[in-house]
Amino acid sequence: MPNTNISIDELKNLAKELRINTIETTFNATSGHIGGSLSVVEMLIALYFKYLNIDPTNPDKEDRDRLILSKGHAALSYVPCLAMRGYLDLEEVKSKFNKTNSKYGMHPDSKKIRGCDCSTGSLGHGLPIGAGMALGLKHKGLDSKVIVITGDGECQEGSNYEALMAANHYKLNNLIWIIDRNHFEIDGNTEEVMKLEPLDKKAEAFGFKVIKCKGNVMKDVDKALNEAWNYKEGPVCIISDTSKGAGAVGYQGTVLSHYVSLGDNPKDVEKMINYIKETDMDTIGG
Repeated sequence: MPNTNISIDELKNLAKELRINTIETTFNATSGHIGGSLSVVEMLIALYFKYLNIDPTNPDKEDRDRLILSKGHAALSYVPCLAMRGYLDLEEVKSKFNKTNSKYGMHPDSKKIRGCDCSTGSLGHGLPIGAGMALGLKHKGLDSKVIVITGDGECQEGSNYEALMAANHYKLNNLIWIIDRNHFEIDGNTEEVMKLEPLDKKAEAFGFKVIKCKGNVMKDVDKALNEAWNYKEGPVCIISDTSKGAGAVGYQGTVLSHYVSLGDNPKDVEKMINYIKETDMDTIGG
């Protein structure tokens, strides 16, 4: 059951903390996929601190909910989030991320990272794996959910559509697919590189219940997740409209944020952190 004791304001404060940790981790790593990491912050915080049935002291418990970060390049936020939730040492994550011989690579490795349910990085794999996990849980009679977070550019991968057919065919009402709709991929705006719209009608055509939200507005994220958690008729797709690089001054809302080197720019980092501390992310909305 979701943690109803945590408030929206508390979740928003945790999101600020995760944004700052993400930027500090990027700075220490000297580079990284900061854009897609910052756009998904609110969703990660709401899931890990309110909705997911998980136990950091027993990360492999059989009846846990599973989360697959299919857009594995967002590990810059995902791994610090795991640390904040109690799976990892935060200072170790921030100082060793993407360093030689570190277990914290630019993409997450489930064999090395405590609390990580699936190694990801090659786009288009998370949703098929998630559908398989969800089907397996149903066969075991476990009332657990599988949440898959994909990028929007990732929706251009054909393997996703085989997974969507399977999810509909097997009526996987324990599968929630979240699209981080930040409107950019590595080469530019998604609608210029390879048109995605209408995403909602495409998901509906595969039998998914579609829920839309402003993905950088915590109250909206919470409402969408609450609706998804209580839907029992079949698989759910949340289209989370976000701003790429949300909180990164000078990069927010642009393709430039996709991969950024901050290692030589401590003043830029300081500016970003101050902006995050002073800004209500609701005002950028997504």
